[in-house]
Amino acid sequence: MAGTAEARALSWAVRGVELVTSLAGVTEDPARYGGTVRRGGFGGVAGLARYLQTAGIDAVVDATHPFAAQMTAHAVAACGLAHVPLLRLERPAWVAGPQDDWHAFDSVAAAVAALPAGAVGFVAAGRSASALEPGPSARLVLRMIEAPGPLAPGVEVIRARPPFSVEDEVALFKARGITHLLCKNAGGGPGRTKLDAARRLGLPVHMVARPPVPECTRVETFAAALAWLDRVAKPTGDAANSP
Repeated sequence: MAGTAEARALSWAVRGVELVTSLAGVTEDPARYGGTVRRGGFGGVAGLARYLQTAGIDAVVDATHPFAAQMTAHAVAACGLAHVPLLRLERPAWVAGPQDDWHAFDSVAAAVAALPAGAVGFVAAGRSASALEPGPSARLVLRMIEAPGPLAPGVEVIRARPPFSVEDEVALFKARGITHLLCKNAGGGPGRTKLDAARRLGLPVHMVARPPVPECTRVETFAAALAWLDRVAKPTGDAANSP
């Protein structure tokens, strides 16, 4: 179950098994993955459980985004029904340092609502952020890979694809007059540059905490996921995932 940089790297590294890489199909032009790529949903928990059984899946790695809580919940429930071992590969969350000015929120909407009058918030929160409405006299700048639907007044969209350097982010924040950074605690190295830029500029960060997910076996590293697959997945000869 893919959609992250960790999933992409894992899909090219797996050897000796027949691999199916599942994408939700939200992004029209996704990055390339190894294995047989499947796009789209399964029809809920029951549909996923049926797929696991009929396709003869021996193991599932859930390497979806830390905020794809419903996908993870469905994976845990479906693997339980189908009696298929499941591993959750989840990158560590970001942690504030002594020079950071972070404020915790349970949702992106709450983080936006807490912006003071006259603020210009840079929002890095995915496609769902396009439905946000800033408060009186506040403005929002969103960055997305693909164009969203209609936007509320006071909302601007920048279309761009990562990665972005710290210098890129500093220049962007200065050019747009950004006063606050709003983001989900997605974790990971490449996405941290916006936080480093906010620290350099002394900007407050409205950080949205990760949603809870069901208990399951979890690892945080690529190497640990490969080791788990070596233990539980059935080998299929010299199968490989060549680019």
